[in-house]
Amino acid sequence: MGDQQDDGLNVNTLMKEVTSALDKFKLEDDEPGHSGGNYYSPYANLEKAAVLQEARCFHDPTAVRESPRKCCTVIAQLLHLTNTGQYLNSAEATEVFFGVTKLFMSDDASLRRMVYLFIKDVAETCDPDDVIIVTSSLTKDMTCDVDLYRANALRVLARIIDGAMLGAIERYVKQAVVDSSGQVSSAALVSATHLFERNEESKAIVKRWIGETQEATSSPNEMVQFHAMQLLYQIKKHDRLGMQKLVTQFSQRNSLKSPLALVLLVRYTAKLLHDEVSEGRMGSSSSFQNGSTFARSGYAFLEASLRHKNEMVVYEAARAICALPNIEPQELSPAVNVMQLFLSSPKPAVRFAAIKTVSQVAVHHPRIVSKCNEDLEALIGDANRSIATLAITTLLKTGSENSVDRLLKQISVFLSEIPDEYKITIVKSLQRLCLTYPSKHRVLVGFLSNFLREEGGFDFKRSIVNSIVSLIKAVPETTESSLLHLCEFIEDCEFTMLSTQILHLLGELGPGTQSPARYIRFIYNRVILENSAVRAAAVAALSKFAARCPSLRTSILTLLKRSLDDEDDETRDRASVAVSVLRKACDEFPYVAPPEDEDPAKEGEPVPDVPQAGDPAAFVLLQGLPMSFDRLDRSIRAYIRAPAAMESAEQLTLSALPVVEESAEPEPSADEIDDVGGDSALAAAVAGEKEEKKEVVDPAAAVYAIPELASLGRVFRSSNPTELSEEETEYVVRCIKHVMPEHIILQFLIQNTVEDQRLVNCSVTIEGDSECFEVAGEIAAESIKYGETANAFTVINRNTEAPLAPCNFECVLRFGVIQVDPKSGEDESDPFDEEYPLEELELATSDFMAKVSVPDFRKGWEEVGNANEVLEKFALQFKKQEDAVAAVIDFLGMQPCDGTGHIKPGEGGKKPHMLHLSGVFVGGMNVLARAQVAASGDAAGVLLKIAVRSDDPDVSRMVADCIR
Repeated sequence: MGDQQDDGLNVNTLMKEVTSALDKFKLEDDEPGHSGGNYYSPYANLEKAAVLQEARCFHDPTAVRESPRKCCTVIAQLLHLTNTGQYLNSAEATEVFFGVTKLFMSDDASLRRMVYLFIKDVAETCDPDDVIIVTSSLTKDMTCDVDLYRANALRVLARIIDGAMLGAIERYVKQAVVDSSGQVSSAALVSATHLFERNEESKAIVKRWIGETQEATSSPNEMVQFHAMQLLYQIKKHDRLGMQKLVTQFSQRNSLKSPLALVLLVRYTAKLLHDEVSEGRMGSSSSFQNGSTFARSGYAFLEASLRHKNEMVVYEAARAICALPNIEPQELSPAVNVMQLFLSSPKPAVRFAAIKTVSQVAVHHPRIVSKCNEDLEALIGDANRSIATLAITTLLKTGSENSVDRLLKQISVFLSEIPDEYKITIVKSLQRLCLTYPSKHRVLVGFLSNFLREEGGFDFKRSIVNSIVSLIKAVPETTESSLLHLCEFIEDCEFTMLSTQILHLLGELGPGTQSPARYIRFIYNRVILENSAVRAAAVAALSKFAARCPSLRTSILTLLKRSLDDEDDETRDRASVAVSVLRKACDEFPYVAPPEDEDPAKEGEPVPDVPQAGDPAAFVLLQGLPMSFDRLDRSIRAYIRAPAAMESAEQLTLSALPVVEESAEPEPSADEIDDVGGDSALAAAVAGEKEEKKEVVDPAAAVYAIPELASLGRVFRSSNPTELSEEETEYVVRCIKHVMPEHIILQFLIQNTVEDQRLVNCSVTIEGDSECFEVAGEIAAESIKYGETANAFTVINRNTEAPLAPCNFECVLRFGVIQVDPKSGEDESDPFDEEYPLEELELATSDFMAKVSVPDFRKGWEEVGNANEVLEKFALQFKKQEDAVAAVIDFLGMQPCDGTGHIKPGEGGKKPHMLHLSGVFVGGMNVLARAQVAASGDAAGVLLKIAVRSDDPDVSRMVADCIR
C-alpha cells in the first residue's frame, strides 16, 4: 500500500514539474510581439552582419568565462544562418572560426558541446590549414577525464583530420575503442567507421585496429557491441572467408547481448548465404540444411534466432529466411509460423512488417502462406489501411478457387473506403488472381467493371482498364465480355486518354469477335458526343471494322460520311481517307451476302466475312508501316544528308531509304508493361508521357564533309567509338567504323593532351592479313593543338567476292611534334616525327549488321522461310544465363525483338530463354535469328542453339559463324 502511495506521489510530483516547465515557455496574449498568442522563432529575421558583430565577444576572455550562455546563443545563430542558406564567405568563416577556437578556455559543458557542433559544421567551408589549428585542443579534450568531452572530441577529429594526422593520434583512438566508458568507445568506433570510408590511407590505418574492435564486441554496453560489429563488417566485407569466420564465431559463441548487434549478425549471415547460392557453392543439394558447411551452420543460426527473446531479432531472422533464394518449403515453414504469430501482435508496426514479409513470400510459396489465411482475413478490417490492403492482396495470392467469391464480397466493401493508391494495388492483385484461375474470369472482370462506373481518379480507372486489357491478351475467353464492359465505360468516361485507348483496342479486337456489329453503336456515339481526340480515334476504329468486315462496309461508310464536315482537321482527314479507300474497295470487291435460305450442309460453307486478296481497304487501313514514324523521320533525314541525294533521279521509296539503327533504350520492365495492359506498342501510342527524344546526330556527317570520301557513296551504318588508347595517356585515340557496301572508312578521333606540344600531319597506319580487306588510302589531320580533337581517316576496300571473316589490324599513330610555349602558344621548334602504338582494331562480321527491329517477328520469320536457314549449336563458357544472352546479342550485332533481350528477374537459369533477333546486313539483306540459351545441367557453362534465316545462304552462314 505504501509503495502504491509513493508511486502516486512520484507521478503527481512529475506532473507538477512538467506543468511548471510548460508555463515558463507559454507566451501570454498580452506579451508584446506575441499578439494573439502566436509563437515567433527567436531566430527569425536574423541579419548576418549583426550576428557577426556579436560573434566578436568570442575574443573577450571575460565574456567567455562569465557569459557562456550568450556565446551559446551566438553560435546557435551562426549555425541557423549557415543552415538556412546565408553562408559565410571564406574570410568571414575564418574569422569566426578563430574566435570559436578561443572558447576552449571555458569549462561550461553546454558551450563546449556547441563549439564541437560548430567546428563540425564549418569544417568543410574553412581553409583546411586553419581547421588543423584546433587539433591540439581537440587532442587535449580527447585525453581528458570528462567522458562527454572525450566522445565529442573524437567525433570532431574524425571530420577534420587526414591520414597523416590520424597516424599521430592512432594510439589515443585505439585506447578509446576499448575504453570502459560506453560513450567514449561508441564514439571511437563510429569515428573509425567514417575514417575507413575517407581515403585509402585512413582505411589502411583503421584496418590495424581489428584486434581492439574485436575486443569491443565483448563490451557490456549494447551500443558498443553494435558499432563494433559495424566496423568489423566494414573491414572484412571483401574477405569472404574472413566474414564466414566472423559470422561462425559469433553465432556459435553467443557472446553478443545487444539486439542491434544480433540483427547485424543475422543480416551478414543472410548475405553470405545469398552469395553461397549465387556463386554455386551449395554443392549438389539445393537445400540449405544439406548444403555446404557454412550453408548448414548459417541456416541453423537463423533458425535458432527465431527463438530469441527480442522481437526485433526474431523478425529479422524470419525475414532473412523468407528472402533466401531457392529455399525449400520445409525450411521456410518455421519463419512463416513466426510471422503468423506477429500478424496478431497488438503493435501496428509489427503487424505491418509481418504482413509485408508474408505478402512477398506468397508470390513464390502461396501454399505455405495459406495456413495464415484466417489471420489475414482478420486483418482486412484493420484500422491501418496499409495493413488491410496488404492482407487483401496476400489473400488474393493464397486463396483457393472456391474462396474467390467470398473474397470479392469482402473487398467490395473495403474498396469504397480506401484511397485510390490502395485500390490500384488491389486491382493488380485481382489481375494476377484471374491469371491463376482463368475459369473465374467472368466474375473477376465483372467485379472490375463495376468499379469502372464508381467514383475514382484517373490512375485508378487506368489501372482497371489496363488490367482488363492484360486479361484479354492472357485469357482470350474474356475478350467479348471485356470489350462490352469497356464499351459501357466509355459511354460515360471523362478521361480522353482512356477513351482513345479503349477505342484503339476495339478497332484491333472487335472485328475478330463473333458479332462485330454490336460494337458499332458504342463507337459511333463517341463520334457524336466526344471531343476532337476521341472523335478521331473513333473514326479510326470504325475504319478498321469496315476494312476487316466487308459485310459492314456499306453501313459504316454511311456513318463515316457524316464526319467529312467535322470541325477538327485530324478527324476530317481520317474520315476522308477512310471514305475514299472504302468506296474503291466496295467497287472492286463488292460484298455478296449469302442467301438467307441457304443450307450449309448442301451448298457448303457461307462466304467468310474477311477481305479478299488485294483488297485496297485492308492494305491501307490495316497494313502497318514497315518502320516506326521515328525511324522513318530519321531515315529521311539521313537520305537528305547524303551527298547528291536531292539531285538523284532515283524514285524515293521506302526500300530506297537508308537503314537507320534502333536507338539504344532500356527494355521496359514488367511493371511498365502491366501499366499499359501488357501491350508495349500500345504504350508507345497512348502514353505521351515520355520526354522528347533528343535529335540524333548523324555520325557520318564528318565523312560527307570531305569530298573525296563523299564520292564513295552512302554510309550503310556507323559503329560506336572504339577506344584504341587509355584516357590517361598522352594521346587519346578512338575509332568509328563507317561501313559502305564496298568500302570501310575508319574515322580516328585524335586528342592531344600534352600542353607544350602541337601535333601535325597525324595519321593512323593499319596493317592486317586478310583476303577480304585492303587498305586504299589515308587522310591525315593537319594540326592538333593542346586539348583539341581532330579527325584522321583511313579507307579500306572490301572484296565483295570473298566471305566476311573477322580481322585484326595493328594500329600505329604517326605524327609530327612541334614544341610550343604553353603560355603564348607560339612554336619553339621544328617538327620531328614520332610514332605511338595503339590497341588492335577488329573488323567483325557484326560491324556489317545494322540493328533494325521488325514489327512482327513471328510473321517475318514465317515469310523468310527455312530455305536458307542455318542451324548451329554451341557451348558457351558463361556462368550466368544473363551474361550469355548479352554476349550473343553483342556477337551478332542484331536488335532484340519482343522484349527478349533481357531475362526477367528471378528466372535466370530456371528454364531456357528464347531470344528473337533481327537486323539488316550490308546491302539491304534482312536477317532474322532465333536463339535458345539454356543453362547446362553440369554447371559447366551455357548451351546455345541458334537458327539464322535470310534470303542468302552465305549471309546466314556468316551470321551464324559470328558466335565464338
